Amino acid sequence: MSASLPFFRYHPDPLASGSIRAAADTCACCKRNMGWIYTATFYTAHAVNGRFCPWCIADGSAAERFAGEFTDSYGLDGVSEDVLYEVTRRTPGFHAWQDPHWLVHCQDAAAFVAEVGYTELAAHLEALDQLRTDMRLDGWHDEIQLEHFLTHLGEGATAMLFRCTVCGAHLAYVDAS
Repeated sequence: MSASLPFFRYHPDPLASGSIRAAADTCACCKRNMGWIYTATFYTAHAVNGRFCPWCIADGSAAERFAGEFTDSYGLDGVSEDVLYEVTRRTPGFHAWQDPHWLVHCQDAAAFVAEVGYTELAAHLEALDQLRTDMRLDGWHDEIQLEHFLTHLGEGATAMLFRCTVCGAHLAYVDAS
């Protein structure tokens, strides 16, 4: 294994999320075996033979060399160009059934925590309340169906949990197959 992994402000534990794992793969960018490899999304029009090491993600060289992004900019409204660049081009993405997107709070991108079910989400009541509000705005007007759906997160649908990097509040969105 190589030295300690780089720190990603907006995805502080990419090992826990499964976005980076121990592997003997050679990085498609730097052509070195660093002991760790990225496993989630990368969007580019170029052919990429292989995956990237965390260091080529952190320094931006993978995104620059292959003119790509690890995360779509959808949802990142109201953040600075620097934050937009950091999240899309220098932060590991995460696995999701639908196209993953980043949440914003306090005019900054939030940090991705984990894909969670109801039990984990219920530990963060502000995220659960925010999710209820968002789902009502999206047309979930039957409270019984809404609560049934939420209490069964982890069974065909999950929540993507984030933490605000400014105030520490948790927020989430639903991802379903």
